[in-house]
Amino acid sequence: MTVTFKLSTDQLAIRSGARAFAESVLTAVKPEIDEYAKPDERFYATRPFYAKMVDAGFVKALIPAEYGGAAMSTLNFALGAEELARVDINVPSAVLATGLGLQPVLRFGTELQKSEFLKPFIEDGMRLAALAFTEVTGGANFDTPDPRFGVRTFAIREGDDWVINGEKHYTTNGTGWDGKGAHLYSVVCRTDPGKGPAESLAVIMVPGDTPGIKVTGILDTLGHRATISPRMRFENVRVPARNIIGSPGQGGKIIGTAFAWTAALIGAATVGVMRAAFDCALNFARTDRRSGPVPVIEHQNVGYMLADIKMRIEAARYLSWKACEQFDLSGGSDHELPHMAKVYCSELAVQVVYDAMRLVGVDSYTDMHPLASLMQDALCFPLYDGGNMGVRRRQLHELIRSPSYDPLAAAEGIHD
Repeated sequence: MTVTFKLSTDQLAIRSGARAFAESVLTAVKPEIDEYAKPDERFYATRPFYAKMVDAGFVKALIPAEYGGAAMSTLNFALGAEELARVDINVPSAVLATGLGLQPVLRFGTELQKSEFLKPFIEDGMRLAALAFTEVTGGANFDTPDPRFGVRTFAIREGDDWVINGEKHYTTNGTGWDGKGAHLYSVVCRTDPGKGPAESLAVIMVPGDTPGIKVTGILDTLGHRATISPRMRFENVRVPARNIIGSPGQGGKIIGTAFAWTAALIGAATVGVMRAAFDCALNFARTDRRSGPVPVIEHQNVGYMLADIKMRIEAARYLSWKACEQFDLSGGSDHELPHMAKVYCSELAVQVVYDAMRLVGVDSYTDMHPLASLMQDALCFPLYDGGNMGVRRRQLHELIRSPSYDPLAAAEGIHD
């Protein structure tokens, strides 16, 4: 088989369609959200843009055809994510967060669970899903073996129900569109305070209208200005026992697979942000003389810096593509390349935007250029969705130190 990076006709159509959508719709997001001071107001202001993403089929692309969707491969989704993130990161993040909230059901749910929890998102694409993962004490040690620590949100079995108590934050989409909650939560919890995650870590699906779910606060963020990050409390939240995905003890695998999916796609999103920074720097270099006789692109140091930025973009793009493809081919079981794409591309994005700012100079630190806001967005990538230091590198470390680790498996496309 020939190794090729040539996109198919369908893939080219996906990319061009996403590019046209971003240019015609998402360019209006920033001026709209800039009108609002509070993070929840900014998020609610994106609702019309989210509706247009629903109309364009981006939510249906998350869900398999047998449940009414038009499921798109992770790789194809990445082609669109790059184009969208080049223009706006906020509205695509809401779609990605819904996808993350649905991943436990999509990957590990029973047929009954898939029918129950996925079809409503086809019937009403404006529904929001959320993964309630991060404890208010932090998420890096969610799988620590010592039952005294880690996840402190507990689901206790009472008859035919689970009763959930605990607090989470950074629950993207968790407010819903009205501040009263999302339509569906995937709640990461433990089913026994005396047992470690290998025996008790679980994911339980909780409809948003279940009594006891409360939004207790909103975290404001430096970048991703219209991506909502609420604190959530689950207080005696009672759901049917059938809402658990898999069984207690399988939560680690379920969460790891969900975050591997987002990791690969975040790699693609960072490429979009890097492209926006490069375009800004290139336009500046071609048109600005800095009071000199020629545009600054004629100077060698500017040309070399632009070349370095472009090389990084190309490297990040193809690592992301490879990670997405490997994730798809392995049925979601291959996590190494997604983790690598998330770490490498997110940190590279910060460097790329910074280098673009260095090229432009101090003006880039003002509102005369989009680079300052791009840096605000880029700084989030290494920190969220499983921080690179607290989570992603640790996951890679665990893979590498395994006696069965094959250093060439990722390069050769080997998967179980």
